Amino acid sequence: MPENNLEKLQKEINYKFKDIKILKNALTHTSYAYENNIKSNEKLEFLGDSILEFITSEYLYKKYQNLKEGEMTKVRAEVVCENSLYKIAKRHNFSQFLYVGRTEILSKGNEKPAILADSVEAIIAAIYLDGGIEPAEKFIIENLKEEIEIATTHVGDKDYKTVLQEKLQENGSIKITYVITKELGPDHDKTFEAEVLVEGKKLADGRGKSKKQAEMEAAKRALQNME
Repeated sequence: MPENNLEKLQKEINYKFKDIKILKNALTHTSYAYENNIKSNEKLEFLGDSILEFITSEYLYKKYQNLKEGEMTKVRAEVVCENSLYKIAKRHNFSQFLYVGRTEILSKGNEKPAILADSVEAIIAAIYLDGGIEPAEKFIIENLKEEIEIATTHVGDKDYKTVLQEKLQENGSIKITYVITKELGPDHDKTFEAEVLVEGKKLADGRGKSKKQAEMEAAKRALQNME
């Protein structure tokens, strides 16, 4: 991989590495490492996962003091997941910079969500090892603060689906289905529309910045319609 590509990546993530070897290691998938008898990014992924959980937990603790412990756990689980990390990787075009083996190249492994999500954890660890906790924290928060904000706004919304289910099933089991009907906007800023169906019949629809949020809004509207 040409060095200027690594310069481009460093501009993308807004961090300049003192030791470029750490960055290269973070971008090295196991398939490439095996073929070339070098270290893969697996150990960096392990470290990055822990750093990501810690920084996200601290951020939630300090910024969202109204959230209870259980609610913080739910928010963290929603944002520290493969889908969120995949979005970060896509936003910064990580697929252009990954070292993957010949087999993975043929199957477009550099575009696979799991591989891209793992690379984000490895990059976080690389930033930490190269520059300490502050730049690692900056990268994490800059890339996740919007996801966190969205998650905190509907952390209690699960009640709507639960209440709707209880109301509808008072007299016996009824099939309740949620369907995502539309996805609007670019990958990094999607809006979803959902419908809630009872025995195939539409009760209500809802919209949100995540599939879960759209479903919760549909359940909320269904409850309002029933009142």
